[in-house]
Amino acid sequence: MKIAGVLAIVSLVVMVVIIFQAVHQELQMRNAKLRVVENSEEVKRKEEAILEVKTKLKTLKQSMKDVNGKMEELKKKKEDLILATNNFGQSLQTCNNEKTDIVKKKIDLTKVVSELKAGHEDSKKKAEVEIQSLKQQILDRDKAICAFADTTKEEARKLCGISASVK
Repeated sequence: MKIAGVLAIVSLVVMVVIIFQAVHQELQMRNAKLRVVENSEEVKRKEEAILEVKTKLKTLKQSMKDVNGKMEELKKKKEDLILATNNFGQSLQTCNNEKTDIVKKKIDLTKVVSELKAGHEDSKKKAEVEIQSLKQQILDRDKAICAFADTTKEEARKLCGISASVK
């Protein structure tokens, strides 16, 4: 009986140990299930966050494409403006050079015109002096002719400036 009592106690202890292990395993399984559920919910939340980030990333990529397109367009405009500015600068330089040349020509022409005017004035004065001397010579010649002219004739009177009443 002693063996039967020991066997009963040992089997009771083994049964308690098995029951304890079964309860312990059941609790661990329940905790594992709860963790799996929590982890799956967390994975779902993270997947949703990843999807949101992907959509934001797509939006940002699209806006980056738009911004890059605008940047390229602005670079083209800038290059065109630089080219146009250079062309206008060259045109302005050409115009300034032409203006300088024209001003020089104007100054030269003004000098030539003033020299011609001075020469013309000198020629005019010389011509007037010569005309006066020729008039004087004509008057002197007329006086010399009047001394010998017949004052009875009308032509002689006109030439000498004698009036018709003096005969």
